[in-house]
Amino acid sequence: MKLDTISAPEPDGSPDGLWPSSARRVGGELTIGGVAVSELVRQFGTPLYVVDEGELRARARAWKTAVDEAFAELCGADVYYAGKAFLCVAVAKAVAHEGLAVDTCSEGELRTALAAGVPGSRIGLHGNNKSREEIELALDAEIARLVVDSLAELSLVDSIAREKGVVAPIMLRVTTGVHAGGHEFIATAVEDQKFGLSISGGAAWRAIEEAVKAPNLRLVGLHSHIGSQILAIDGFKKAASAVLDLRARVSRELGIDLREVDFGGGYGVRYTSLDSSPPHPGEFARTLASIVASDSAQTGIEPPRVSIEPGRSIVGPAGVTLYTVGTMKTVDLDDGPRRYVSVDGGMSDNIRPALYDADYTATLASREPAAGVRSRIVGKHCESGDIVVRDVSLSEDLEAGDILAVPVTGAYGRSMASNYNHLPRPGVVAVHQGAARWIVRGESVQDVLAQDTEYAPETSSR
Repeated sequence: MKLDTISAPEPDGSPDGLWPSSARRVGGELTIGGVAVSELVRQFGTPLYVVDEGELRARARAWKTAVDEAFAELCGADVYYAGKAFLCVAVAKAVAHEGLAVDTCSEGELRTALAAGVPGSRIGLHGNNKSREEIELALDAEIARLVVDSLAELSLVDSIAREKGVVAPIMLRVTTGVHAGGHEFIATAVEDQKFGLSISGGAAWRAIEEAVKAPNLRLVGLHSHIGSQILAIDGFKKAASAVLDLRARVSRELGIDLREVDFGGGYGVRYTSLDSSPPHPGEFARTLASIVASDSAQTGIEPPRVSIEPGRSIVGPAGVTLYTVGTMKTVDLDDGPRRYVSVDGGMSDNIRPALYDADYTATLASREPAAGVRSRIVGKHCESGDIVVRDVSLSEDLEAGDILAVPVTGAYGRSMASNYNHLPRPGVVAVHQGAARWIVRGESVQDVLAQDTEYAPETSSR
């Protein structure tokens, strides 16, 4: 079966569905968090990112509960929310309230977490090319760990920590050689890419030896991240074993028991009806706990405290993007007609279909859908690759002005958005128990033009 013959599933409250569990049709119209899409569009316009706050919190809680239970008899575990998926003050506050720490990878993300009141002890900093300013901010905030990505960065962090008269808590990001996930651009543990210190190539061991000797560094543990949008456990099992083997070697040869291990993120979600359901958080957590327990029993080393970094799996299914339909046309192909449906956004608010060939689905949200026809939803940008939904069966009576809803857009939509063609970036609205509010205000054309130093606003006299 192909996606162009499949309509988006109707929201039914299922946790394994594509829609937030609060999504329903009321009188034919889609509601999210108890708010009708027509009301959202009336108040906030389109394109519009909508985040179901209850769904976001429930998914954060599910991960926290899962790791707490799985690692209760070991050395405990932490969940770091991967801020790169989508971060703003409101989201940072929400996940922190549910007991999660926050993983950041830039000054902007770090300052956002701090602005939300997340203590430094509950924040980590990633990145393969951290600036001096970012490292200094992290040390000043006394964050839990800096994840060091290279030998050069190891030296830089040591130097800055020495200047400040502090000891920097670090983890070393190691590459395990495990390829997991979908598109090659989101596979991050293979050898031929920019992240991490190779175990097989020896860079990881050299970094360990240097970190142990450095007086202004405290080697907290090891970090691994194997990719993104991973729908199976096998890759995590292989990577976890490789990291734990390296930890055992450190204990055996250097006499040091590293206290922490981070198995990273990359936990996938369903985007369409054809995607398989990923394992639930409990299954992931129990599997990792079993590997850690087995390693400890075999090596005689006390188990480490474990951390993981889900992002997409928390915020992705909590988000829906709303668009307004514009022009439509039908083209005749060898295998039959295809209707092109243009909307008022596109690759500037969701680059993933163009960047990763990512598939999404959509439905007519403002009224009850009729029987579907083969359709492709496209944006308004000057690119033939500006595709929002590549293939979907969409209501045959669709017309200009209708509202379309694309589910599972909470992750990497707003966070990767651009101003291509000078389109303003859409804002983000949180919905909960019948109320809606801005959590990230949308931009206007004037906001975009205001960045242009030679732009002179039109005067009222013209």
